Amino acid sequence: MAQPLVKKDDDHDDEAEYSPFLGIEKGAVLQEARVFNDPQLDPRRCSQVITKLLYLLNQGDSFTKTEATEVFFSVTKLFQSKDFGLRRMVYLIIKELSPSADEVIIVTSSLMKDMNSKTDMYRANAIRVLCRITDGTLLTQIERYLKQAIVDKNPVVASAALVSGIHLLQTNPEIVKRWSNEVQEAVQSRAALVQFHALALLQQIRQNDRLAVSKLVTSLTRGTVRSPLAQCLLIRYATQVIRESANTQTGDRPFYDFLESCLRHKAEMVIFEAARAITELSGVTNRELTPAITVLQLFLSSSKPVLRFAAVRTLNKGYCSCKGVCCIALVVFQNAGESDFGDGVVGTFVLCPSESGRVLFTRGACEILNCSIFIDVDYLKRFIIILFGNFHIIYADHGLNILQVAMTHPMAVTNCNIDMESLISDQNRSIATLAITTLLKTGNESSVDRLMKQITNFMSDIADEFKIVVVEAIRSLCLKFPLKYRSLMNFLSNILREEGGFEYKKAIVDSIVILIRDIPEAKESGLLHLCEFIEDCEFTYLSTQILHFLGIEGPKTTDPSKYIRYIYNRVHLENATVRAAAVSTLAKFGAMVDALKPRIFVLLRRCIFDSDDEVRDRTTLYLSTLGGDGEVVETDGDTKTFLFGDLDIPLLNLETSLKNYEPSEEPFDIDSVPKEVKSQPLAEKKAPGKKPTGLGAPLAGPPSTADAYERLLSSIPEFSDFGKLFKSSAPVELTEAETEYAVNVVKHIFDRHVVFQYNCTNTIPEQLLENVSVIVDSSEADNFAEVASKPLRSLPYDTPGQTFVAFEKPEGITAVGKFSNTLRFIVKEVDPTTGEAEDDGVEDEYQLEDLEVVAADYMMKVGVSNFRNAWESMGDDFEHVDEYGLGPRENLAEAVIAVINLLGMQPCEAIAGEVKVPFYWSVNAADVLIYCLVFCGVKGTEVVATNSRSHTCLLSGVFLGNVRVLVRLQFGIHGSRDVAMKLAVRSEDEAVRDTIHEIVSSG
Repeated sequence: MAQPLVKKDDDHDDEAEYSPFLGIEKGAVLQEARVFNDPQLDPRRCSQVITKLLYLLNQGDSFTKTEATEVFFSVTKLFQSKDFGLRRMVYLIIKELSPSADEVIIVTSSLMKDMNSKTDMYRANAIRVLCRITDGTLLTQIERYLKQAIVDKNPVVASAALVSGIHLLQTNPEIVKRWSNEVQEAVQSRAALVQFHALALLQQIRQNDRLAVSKLVTSLTRGTVRSPLAQCLLIRYATQVIRESANTQTGDRPFYDFLESCLRHKAEMVIFEAARAITELSGVTNRELTPAITVLQLFLSSSKPVLRFAAVRTLNKGYCSCKGVCCIALVVFQNAGESDFGDGVVGTFVLCPSESGRVLFTRGACEILNCSIFIDVDYLKRFIIILFGNFHIIYADHGLNILQVAMTHPMAVTNCNIDMESLISDQNRSIATLAITTLLKTGNESSVDRLMKQITNFMSDIADEFKIVVVEAIRSLCLKFPLKYRSLMNFLSNILREEGGFEYKKAIVDSIVILIRDIPEAKESGLLHLCEFIEDCEFTYLSTQILHFLGIEGPKTTDPSKYIRYIYNRVHLENATVRAAAVSTLAKFGAMVDALKPRIFVLLRRCIFDSDDEVRDRTTLYLSTLGGDGEVVETDGDTKTFLFGDLDIPLLNLETSLKNYEPSEEPFDIDSVPKEVKSQPLAEKKAPGKKPTGLGAPLAGPPSTADAYERLLSSIPEFSDFGKLFKSSAPVELTEAETEYAVNVVKHIFDRHVVFQYNCTNTIPEQLLENVSVIVDSSEADNFAEVASKPLRSLPYDTPGQTFVAFEKPEGITAVGKFSNTLRFIVKEVDPTTGEAEDDGVEDEYQLEDLEVVAADYMMKVGVSNFRNAWESMGDDFEHVDEYGLGPRENLAEAVIAVINLLGMQPCEAIAGEVKVPFYWSVNAADVLIYCLVFCGVKGTEVVATNSRSHTCLLSGVFLGNVRVLVRLQFGIHGSRDVAMKLAVRSEDEAVRDTIHEIVSSG
């Protein structure tokens, strides 16, 4: 019995959404395209085939040139059809096929005929297609028609011409700029879409002329714009003018009255655009902000979901978790006798105004103070110098804008909280999520428990991507109110045990880790929550990274033994990757907690028989290095550093050195790995290409790494016995720009030699230079003696080349001096027609700039991940301290930069305590930057606050001979602008310590 037709539709209810393009193949569609050649065209059938072709093109299928040509010529035959629908499909397929210049000629006549047709639909589409497929030559021929189309009475035709002009502006700007008068006339059109497109094109034509854009905005803000779309565009352009004029004008901000008037527009999109623009203005006052907030508050109760979403999203971005004034303060302890931290930077803290109108000085990266500090809000309006006992706040940055744009006036929108609470139950989960996160940001301490109850019911109804947003807001709330960490941490641990994807779980783990590191009281409970999570964690990545974190923080707790059970369970119940991580974590507990060593050794010995090689190898390594085969003794610092310390060698350099290592009787020497990485220029990253290497390298810069320099020098017999290359400097220009010959020099430093590599370029097309060399006068460099040189045989036009001169210097002495340089060569004339040089040449010379070898050339910039740990591990026995007067200076910043340049060392960042970016964070620049600024308290110590009277700078480097050097500089400036400096140097080599002091005293 036949089934009813509706049965088929019923079956489809349980299946995936049906697609009319399911299973189509390119070959079959190309066969169907033959229908275009039928004598009797079927418009419906042809439109279906064109639709399939467009689908294939948009899905990424590529046609061969033959296939595209065949389809194109077949499609051109469809111009004979008068069917409107088919004609529109023809226009679309021609645009997508992008025919070549030869093929365009075939269809140009048909398109130009349609462009002058009486049918407006033909004219508009023909304009779009012609402008898409034509080149500049044909464009000049149809320019007159395009100008007429811009001012056409039909809005469809005018909009088509304007949109085409926007696209053509990228490829033929000179032609489009000639249409300014017509576009200006189109801006006055009554058609909404025409006015919108005309304004967009006119602004792009004038975008490089700030004054012209300002005049355009001024003329249009007087009420000539009727289109809501154009009005939104005008608001954006006015906001842009306001931002650009912020640094050059004082008093009333331009165009603010226009923005405020747009809040009373009849179109909702214009009202919202104006409100959003006002909230995003920098330095906006409460008076200016209030009208915009009032409008957004009305939108919160709108019946339209899109308005509710737009309003709550804008308010969410406009709130600040610190009540309006963000301030990062750098705290320096200046009395070593009363602090475990010693002199120098001990932490950064966040200054946040409290509800009482005063400022709470909250903890930043670690707990330094046991009390809160309150200061008046007014102090934040200028540079802050606060004395509190022995602590000095010497740096404050008002208005930390890196996190969000409009974060400075949330108090103006407090009244919106009641409306936003009603949105928590909104059917649209996006709106509800934004509402709850905004309330979390702006809530006070008393409202935390009430909000958490609402969130508990809310979390089960939203997707993971919304849950992640809520988790991040809860983390911010906990950092804002650290006394509420118990309830917030319990909430995070509860949702951690619920179902969820990897990104959601990772966000929760990240939040718990940050809370552990920023709130010391939350450490032990947080670690236990993580331990319970890995008992039933399905994600290997999270398990291994939590184990790594346990190995860092667990040994520092009051009872480290309670975590051992959770870690050892992973050895029996997990895969090989997690087992290996568990073994490493157990070893860290054994190395850091001597009382646990016997028990740890018993557990590690059981892992020797694991089925995985990595687990067995790690176990064997840890047992042998920690003394597991003999008597239990205290683990020394060298062993801890070897097993668990930071690798101060760039991984890229280590990988390159290992690849270049040839097996021999001599073992691989890790000290031979370069510690300095030369970053690739941005232009080369964007546009890589084939470039000459070795002696034919371009003048623009040195080889990409120190290894390339070393290979280059070792390939020259005269320098092959100089030993290991220590450092290569950045190129130093010896000629001015636009001169006949361009020369720069790179200084290569060896233990007993210095090699000057002169990079030369001949910029005269009619000359060939031969026997090119540099004559170096070292009369002002007493400790240097020239030992070798390598001239350049030939230097054709615009082909870089190198010539070398080597000097010997005494070993162990920081030899400095000035060298005079003269470029000597034989110049031969070149016949411009044949390109051949004459046989006879003339000797000539060209004077170059002087070159200096300074003390900084013997120091390599190598940073340390944690300066405090590195400083303390070096010990007081390897320290040399002295004080110096630096004379009068304009400010401290000038003195700091001068000393840094003199020593040539790497400025380090001041990180409070031992806070580091979590090991398991993805390498995302924005994440790391925000984490460091807000949670770790990172600040480059080379930066000096304006008008500062004292400053501490931390430097790190490696001196000639691979000797590690750490320097702490303490500056002070008196009323007479005289600068005094205390220099503390730590290095295991006494001669190097003395050398650093000699450099400063003589500099």
